[in-house]
Amino acid sequence: MTFIDTHCHLDAAEFDADRDAVARSAYNSGVTGIIIPAVERANFAAVCKLAEQHAHCAAALGIHPMYVDKAQPQDLALLADLIEKKQPVAVGEIGLDFFVQGFNRERQEYYFSEQLKLARRFDLPVILHVRRAIDDILKHLRRIVVKGGIAHAFNGSRQQADEFIKLGFKLGFGGAMTYSRALKIRQLAATLPLQAIVLETDAPDIAPEWIGSGGRNSPDQLAKIAQVLADLRGLKLAEVAEITTQNALAVMPKIAQLCTPLHVQH
Repeated sequence: MTFIDTHCHLDAAEFDADRDAVARSAYNSGVTGIIIPAVERANFAAVCKLAEQHAHCAAALGIHPMYVDKAQPQDLALLADLIEKKQPVAVGEIGLDFFVQGFNRERQEYYFSEQLKLARRFDLPVILHVRRAIDDILKHLRRIVVKGGIAHAFNGSRQQADEFIKLGFKLGFGGAMTYSRALKIRQLAATLPLQAIVLETDAPDIAPEWIGSGGRNSPDQLAKIAQVLADLRGLKLAEVAEITTQNALAVMPKIAQLCTPLHVQH
């Protein structure tokens, strides 16, 4: 069985002491593809370097909505240049976040729409951050049509999920789904079309229940997270592994090219 972690911040400071061991442990646990999304200009280089160092890792490049206050318009030009040179698998992590107090809505929407235009220009999918802003994000996606992508850490309604699916998106489920009190997320995970779901850890964040809130998450937890999804749906783990891996490959086809050891086992 193989798994793809569609969202892992392997460049984060929490992994500074043992990053290579974390990547190796993930691969040994069956995670044969890890997508590392950038969040700001300052970590573009680190994300690209990790993708070059580890054959089972691939980069996504973008400016996260919570980092737009530090961003400059020239960062978009640099992003376009890097997309052309480095050939990331997606533009991300991009989106809107209207949860954190003091957010600058106009600035977030500017960088989001400009990055959607880059994704359209380079024919790339996007990895979306969608916290407390799903309807606004859907509005932008209808205005600037891109090649689908992933709504990361999805926590919206079934109606919103269906709208993303219509636009060619997969929905990311991870550690939040493992908590028994997360009734809405677990209901979605159990009832959405399995072909619409991809797996993620968001490591080092959103640790699963067995690690505990605030603990360091890591990509080698993905198989156990997948088992929770299998249990919620009454399926075998192997079936969840195969379908979610195929889903990730379908929405981000460059994974197959960039992660050279990545082969789906049947």
